[in-house]
Amino acid sequence: MASEPSLLSMSGITKSFPGVRALDGVDLDVQAGEVHCLLGQNGAGKSTLIKVLAGAHQPDTGTIRWRGEDVTLRSPIAAMRLGIATIYQELDLVEHLSVAENVHLGHEPTAAGFVVRGRAARASTAALLKRLGHSEIDPARLVGQLSAAQQQIVSMARALSHDVRLIVMDEPSAALDPDEVDNLFRIVGDLTADGVAVVYISHRLEEIRRIGDRVTVLKDGRAVAVGLPAKSTPTREVVALMTGRNVEYVFPQRPTAVPEQTPVLEVEGLAREGEFEPLDLRVRPGEIVGLAGLVGSGRSEILETIYGARRPTAGRVLVDGRVLRPGSVRAAVRAGLGLAPEERKAQALLMLESVTRNVSVSSMSRFARGGWIDRGAELGAARAATRELSLRPDNPDVPVRTLSGGNQQKAVLARWLLRGCRVLLLDEPTRGVDVGARAELYAVVRRLADEGLAVLLVSSEVPEVLGLADRVLVLREGRVVHSAPAPELDEHRVLDLVMEGSPAS
Repeated sequence: MASEPSLLSMSGITKSFPGVRALDGVDLDVQAGEVHCLLGQNGAGKSTLIKVLAGAHQPDTGTIRWRGEDVTLRSPIAAMRLGIATIYQELDLVEHLSVAENVHLGHEPTAAGFVVRGRAARASTAALLKRLGHSEIDPARLVGQLSAAQQQIVSMARALSHDVRLIVMDEPSAALDPDEVDNLFRIVGDLTADGVAVVYISHRLEEIRRIGDRVTVLKDGRAVAVGLPAKSTPTREVVALMTGRNVEYVFPQRPTAVPEQTPVLEVEGLAREGEFEPLDLRVRPGEIVGLAGLVGSGRSEILETIYGARRPTAGRVLVDGRVLRPGSVRAAVRAGLGLAPEERKAQALLMLESVTRNVSVSSMSRFARGGWIDRGAELGAARAATRELSLRPDNPDVPVRTLSGGNQQKAVLARWLLRGCRVLLLDEPTRGVDVGARAELYAVVRRLADEGLAVLLVSSEVPEVLGLADRVLVLREGRVVHSAPAPELDEHRVLDLVMEGSPAS
């Protein structure tokens, strides 16, 4: 008996842009009801491939077979009509529309040839949300009022509002805490049990092993492995395929002891009502202090309040013994604080500007000459800062939007190096960064600390906090429940603390 054809088969897909061959003969085979994981470093071709599958890009050559028949995906609408939906990492929802309006946007319910709004759309949306296990989301609520996790559920409901047979999920867990990831995986399991296929993209290899059935690995626009078993293929082999070299999962060696020096950053009784309780912490030159906790524990809010982006309701921040004016970013920057925020594209980078301008933007007074900017001096300073961090490509004139996630993060760090900051605040420094680039960023942060920078680090990934920090504060519901040197903690202990909220010791 002949076996069933693949749900999706992409063969020999090529796609070029001016000066770049993004895809070079890529194959992808997806079976109904499976989770097929697509892996590769930034720039490997993943985004281009899924845009070809979504109908947003047209391949130069190659064939696409859907349910055994050759198809041409001329537009996202054509792909959706076949049953292919894509949920991008940066969700394309309309914040000022309701949940129901977003779910049915472009294909509103009709009766007798007329669009039916209101009750019918809300009822249909409620049924979809119930299928996803999220009946608590009000179909009439504005999407802009929802959390990141809830917005992702809305995107899934929108996909299911069509007769979808394949869903592409691009970094779906990036903004989720562990409980929300568990719920995401439950939903994926329910979908695949109904025969829906999922193409799952993530930089978190532990997720791939947990949820995936098969893996395809891209490198430099080529598929270097197609259909590997996700659970039995060694992690070392997957990393070697992605990077072209073996990458050890080790962090830079931390010093045996941070020299006893006067703290450069002191936080005394700092609090924001409803976000985090009074907090005391100190960071010395050469020290990396980590904040560990779930999403919603107050980690990012603490960093932003220290930086002056939020005004505290109590307490104070001191740098080199001087009290900062509360709620003033300008005062914080002048005192020597630099922030690499969680959403670097939206909050830190000028995406249409060059690397040079992104690096120099906080130091423009250095290059002012009689009301004009000395472009030569600006370029030279930016080039020196980016070379110190080995930013690639070594061309500060390129737009920062063309860089990989790891190199965009290096551009943010270079900005603060050029500024001469004393304290570096890092919020999710490796989010959206591939495996090889993570190791480089860890080495950069450790080297900056070894050179005397004080670093305060926030990360959702407990191993990252434990591997990079010298000392760790564990947060739960806005308060510190434990503080200890990183070598005295392990992942299970930290997770127990953030879930149970054990008293500080």
